[in-house]
Amino acid sequence: MKDFNGPVLFLDRSDINTDEIIPARYLNEISREALKPYLMEDLKLPAFSPEALPGRRAVVSRRNFGCGSSREHAPWALEVNGIHIVVAVNFARIFRQNMFNCGMMAVELPENQIEEIFQAFSQKETLLETDLPRRRLTFSSQGKTLSYDFHLSDFDRRLLESGGWVEFAEKNY
Repeated sequence: MKDFNGPVLFLDRSDINTDEIIPARYLNEISREALKPYLMEDLKLPAFSPEALPGRRAVVSRRNFGCGSSREHAPWALEVNGIHIVVAVNFARIFRQNMFNCGMMAVELPENQIEEIFQAFSQKETLLETDLPRRRLTFSSQGKTLSYDFHLSDFDRRLLESGGWVEFAEKNY
């Protein structure tokens, strides 16, 4: 099972699409590792630079994360960069399923909770701790801590515990 803990990257925008996560011009790469340097290369946000990515293990964003073209390359590019969890109000359906198929988490929280997280932590070095058995996320920075319960279906939990769809299928079919 992957690690769902670590420093958070805040992306304060809705509708971040798969072409912004990994530009389409790199889809001809033949390995996940080859995608690594191009993660979010074309993402345009006032407070974002690709130099902010190294060492980040989680992303917090707004609505409709992963919209646009359906492709596994977007979760792969996150995964190869050590980002195994994205927290947002909601996700494009195919992106969300691709995350779980790769053994990664796409956690949906209500908009008011996402806003509270941004208000409390977005300008600070923030750590995320994920308690999968209790289905609880805890954000902390500079002595402040906020925790949130999240929904996770039993099937998605089993995908995570297996390491993704391929590993799950090998064990169960």
